[in-house]
Amino acid sequence: MDRRMLGPHPFHVVGDKYLRALVEAADAIPVPLPSWSPPLDMAPLLDRLDGLLLTGSPSNIAPERYPGGYGWDGNLLDPERDATTLPLVQEAIARRLPLLAICRGLQEVNVALGGSLYPQVHAVPGMLDHREPADAPLEVQYGPAHPVRLAPGGLLRRLAGRDEVVVNSLHGQGIATLARGLVVEATAPDGLVEAVRLPQVPFLLGVQWHPEWRACANPLSRAIFRAFGAACRGQALDEVA
Repeated sequence: MDRRMLGPHPFHVVGDKYLRALVEAADAIPVPLPSWSPPLDMAPLLDRLDGLLLTGSPSNIAPERYPGGYGWDGNLLDPERDATTLPLVQEAIARRLPLLAICRGLQEVNVALGGSLYPQVHAVPGMLDHREPADAPLEVQYGPAHPVRLAPGGLLRRLAGRDEVVVNSLHGQGIATLARGLVVEATAPDGLVEAVRLPQVPFLLGVQWHPEWRACANPLSRAIFRAFGAACRGQALDEVA
């Protein structure tokens, strides 16, 4: 979950769309995890979980967390989430726990494994503006934005059954230097990494777009969450065995 100030009080929050996608498309029961700094000891809880979803968020990863980072006025940060998720990624990978990472979650995976980010993709010469129109209705913000090319032989290519799909785009930061061990699963027309996987574990998929938005209405989004749910159930069966 994110840590957000709602009025004078801090709250731990998670978007309903992520919970719905887990229940309706992955056939999973969500267990929201709070973000603290210093972080809670998640090890006893991870012993009981079958997978980990890193959600998107309005906030960005703090610039001091990766090489080349810088701040600017209006940059929304969530240091408690940074403190929680970055070590959590490493712990999940060490446990070979199925992991699905979306938008900020993809960036968290890359930073946790030693990669870097573009703090503002739109400020990089030659790159597209991947942000959503701020004042548009949600249907427009989460509507088709640009195509992505799926890597031959990759997981997304197998799930989609084609070489290219059109995705939504609602992010300001993006992967600059890919972390060691990650494999590119999809790229945008400007070359930005749009999806990754980690071959060394049974299931780790990160996507820069938002498949949780009306997941069951989009064939690829539904397939992504179904694959994650299947990986989680496989983990559960392994634990029972």
